[in-house]
Amino acid sequence: MDIKRAKAEIKDAIESYLQKDRYGEYCIPIESQRPILLIGPPGIGKTAIMRQVATECGIALVSYTITHHTRQSAIGLPFIEHKVYGGKEYAVTEYTMSEIVAAVYEQMEETGLSEGILFIDEINCASETLAPAMLQFLQYKTFGSHQIPEGWMIVAAGNPPQYNKSVREFDIVTLDRVKKIEVTEDYGVWREYAVEQQVHDAILSFLDLKPESFYTVKNTAEGKVFVTARGWEDLSKLLYVYEALGKKADRFVVGQYLQQEKTAKDFAAYLELYYKYKADYAIGDILQGHWTDRQVDRLRLASFDERMGVICLLFDGLNQKFRACYESDLYLTDLMERLKEAKERLLSSSKRGEEVLQAFLEEERQKYLQKKKAKLWKKEEDHRLQAVLETMEGYVQEVKKEGIADGEGVFTLIKGLFAKEVDEAEAAKETTSAALEMAFTFLETVFREGQELVFFVTRLNSGFYSIWFINENGSTAFYRHNQNLLYKQQQRTILKEMDEIRTLLQSKED
Repeated sequence: MDIKRAKAEIKDAIESYLQKDRYGEYCIPIESQRPILLIGPPGIGKTAIMRQVATECGIALVSYTITHHTRQSAIGLPFIEHKVYGGKEYAVTEYTMSEIVAAVYEQMEETGLSEGILFIDEINCASETLAPAMLQFLQYKTFGSHQIPEGWMIVAAGNPPQYNKSVREFDIVTLDRVKKIEVTEDYGVWREYAVEQQVHDAILSFLDLKPESFYTVKNTAEGKVFVTARGWEDLSKLLYVYEALGKKADRFVVGQYLQQEKTAKDFAAYLELYYKYKADYAIGDILQGHWTDRQVDRLRLASFDERMGVICLLFDGLNQKFRACYESDLYLTDLMERLKEAKERLLSSSKRGEEVLQAFLEEERQKYLQKKKAKLWKKEEDHRLQAVLETMEGYVQEVKKEGIADGEGVFTLIKGLFAKEVDEAEAAKETTSAALEMAFTFLETVFREGQELVFFVTRLNSGFYSIWFINENGSTAFYRHNQNLLYKQQQRTILKEMDEIRTLLQSKED
């Protein structure tokens, strides 16, 4: 199955394991809560989905790569304890607490969360001395003599043997005690994740045109060659920083992340053209409605790759605006929810409005810090909540500046400040809507009703932020072209069915 389905399966299992009956006991007894064993190629996002599952379930996560551990760090160090059996004293070997189990308890102390996921990566690559302990861990949920705390679910991950010579096969006894999930790479599924993670537009545009370049792991005469989802994501982060520093990522830089010469060479060439077309066609100007006849003529006569590249650049420029509107909408929603609560406090308290607002802000800060320790949200949400707190701090400073004492006056002030932010967000949406219409006008000018418009509409239909924005704000040009696209698809389907009927009738006549 693909990684998206695997994530859903893991989340369903975790939610089932966490379910309690009316007596407060787990509906599935702890001894029957099978560890989940996730087997799949390297670099496809196994670790990433575990962070997502923990966040969405509101539980803690402790993650370890077992190949980084020795038997002593995983199980604990031996020490001599003296015990009395049958009236006689004996020296008994015991072990200090496993570093991994201790990390679980530390996470519980730090976050205040009693339930969580213990994720062990590369479990089938454990060293020879540690391998028996890993089997015991999967079968009995213990490291040495130390039990994993109640309420903590075990998820382990590993690579199939063809990807790693160090892999050890699990026996049937162990496999019969786990939920084994096998995953494979899938560009379409990864692309959804990549859009959320803001993977660089050049990478997504390249892979949209050449999806076969997304993932490769091979052993060749020259050695191992591989391109993984992890490689693309890490390269994306580097590209953003290089752009900020004014540096250029050439084939040699790209090859450090995409370790297959052909793919690295192809992407480096595409990246160079990506930046060239972005400058030559002045994409930002086009989205503002400014272009020249020379640009129109050049694109009309351009090669297929150049035309597709410019269309991707237009979509990428729009997508940044769509995402900004989406994030702004979430930010204003979060801020408004807190202002509603602040209003109730301000209007019901006899204290000075400034004091009430300051106390409320401090409470929100503490909630934020507690959840931040627990890592219960994604980076984007963390940044959004920081922005909300900064805005509220600004409101407090404005209240101090104006010297307003009564709660109703304080709320009237912050209501006015909030309204200004809403107006700015609405203005940004109007600007984005205008940019979308200008993109359609430019493409219609160049290609009229050609296949290039179909490609552009398809990109809009497949983007999370573009679909959200159009659903929220509408687009006359999009609706018109999308309707034409649907009509043509229906027409092709009908013609295909007619051909099948003709073939069937012909075969009967024969």
